[in-house]
Amino acid sequence: MVQFHIQTESDIPASTQLYNQILFAIASRQYPPGHRLPSTRQLAMQTGLHRNTISKVYRQLEDAGVVDAQAGSGIYVREQTHEDVAKVRSPILDQHPEAYKVVQNSLDDLLKLGCSLNQARELFLAEIDWRLRCSAQVLVTAPTHDIGAGEVIVRELERALNIPVQLVPIEELEQILDQTRSGTVVTSRYFIAEAEAIAAPKSVRVIPVDIYDFDSEIKLIKRLAKGTCIGVVSLSSGTVGVAEVIIHSLRGDELLVMTAQVGDGYKLGAIVRSAQTIISDQASCAAVKTAISAAREDLIRPPQLICCENFIVSKSIELLKRELGLE
Repeated sequence: MVQFHIQTESDIPASTQLYNQILFAIASRQYPPGHRLPSTRQLAMQTGLHRNTISKVYRQLEDAGVVDAQAGSGIYVREQTHEDVAKVRSPILDQHPEAYKVVQNSLDDLLKLGCSLNQARELFLAEIDWRLRCSAQVLVTAPTHDIGAGEVIVRELERALNIPVQLVPIEELEQILDQTRSGTVVTSRYFIAEAEAIAAPKSVRVIPVDIYDFDSEIKLIKRLAKGTCIGVVSLSSGTVGVAEVIIHSLRGDELLVMTAQVGDGYKLGAIVRSAQTIISDQASCAAVKTAISAAREDLIRPPQLICCENFIVSKSIELLKRELGLE
């Protein structure tokens, strides 16, 4: 049993002496977390102090966050967590309450690996500094045969991020990266492996973006009447190719599928005159509307035009903003 001693002749108040001794007993694990502290009666008998004085000390310990008072049970040493001993609480935690635990766990892992606090700080700052430098130049890449996919991504990123974005064919990416010290390469997950293979030796990060899942369009395709002619128009040759495969997998030969890249005026005109329904990406929608308007005199009934949502899903845009330090 821990013994407490009060020096009556001391200039330090008796309550302060007891408070400091109990706090030391807790800090030194003589009273470990979960331990029940002596009752006020027990401490009064041991120290000669009035029970009201001891109750006051216990309230001070509770206010300091080192003990918990449980009604009808007693006073118990509190299990200290990182949150309990935090010296500074950033307002960022109100927005991202789980962020503190992530930082703490990452720091704990570094310390377990043998890093000092100063070394851990240097590692964090170096990574942050590198990412900020990478954010200064944003490159979008796609293969030349489907450069349209890159054009769609560039348009959406420039609109969403409000920063200049450069489109680079993946075949030219290595040459471009040889001329820059840092940067961020953005591409579709279709091309991520090739982009990472080129960028990794250059110490340039690559961030993939997720494309729209076309769920509502797929549901529409499933409902179309047998024999319907459906048109698919996009900037991206890859997108129209994938769309054609998906439609055939869903409906087989029940639907007539026509596809075109928006720059191919002949194919686009054929789709406008033949299709009952046209599905288009946002980047091509205006051109399709113009083509429908130009052919209106030749049409008995204009086709139904479905303009898809953004090519890139909103979660990818938000993640990219955070990665680039734009939020």
